[in-house]
Amino acid sequence: MKHRKEDGAVLMEQQYPFKHLNSGIVINGKLYCSNSNYPEVPMASSLEIFDPSTLAHIGSHSFGIYIGSFTWIDRWQGDWYLMFVHYENYAQEAGKGVAHSMLIQTDSLFRQKAAWVLPKPLVERLRPESISGGSFGADGKIYLHPHHFEEMYICQIPTMGYELKLLHTIPVPFQGQGLAWDRYAPNVLWGMRRDTRVVIRVKVEE
Repeated sequence: MKHRKEDGAVLMEQQYPFKHLNSGIVINGKLYCSNSNYPEVPMASSLEIFDPSTLAHIGSHSFGIYIGSFTWIDRWQGDWYLMFVHYENYAQEAGKGVAHSMLIQTDSLFRQKAAWVLPKPLVERLRPESISGGSFGADGKIYLHPHHFEEMYICQIPTMGYELKLLHTIPVPFQGQGLAWDRYAPNVLWGMRRDTRVVIRVKVEE
């Protein structure tokens, strides 16, 4: 469903048989959305691509049964960054938990170049849920959003090692699913509340 930014009016709607579309981002005129079979196991995921003008489906990249449940995607300095998460609830995969969640860096063909796990304090905070949305800020930091708390975690890719560096936790007035930076207003972030189905605009000040 496509809404007008100024007043939320519905502009267009398309129906597709996807199991669980998570967050999406428009890059170079294409809408890239993470898709998964959540809460089913084994976890399977794909990237689905749409024309944001018409909502027509124009492409797909299947990850199949991979390293977790695909929740968000962004592009930074020429590479893709994708988050695959694990849970400790009814969607838990045997032998896996929140600590198995990873952010991976890939090239333009989605071939993995690097990967990082979540910092241990963040894993403890998130249990039994995980990260549902994320995006790079203009400052190069990674802004992560959980399924269930009204807060956002500002992280950084480390200069060495395998664990993301948690810099700050800041409160936000929304929880669950995706988030998106406003590309026309500096430091403005959009999120949503699933319980009220309301989209919320906030100014982020570190």
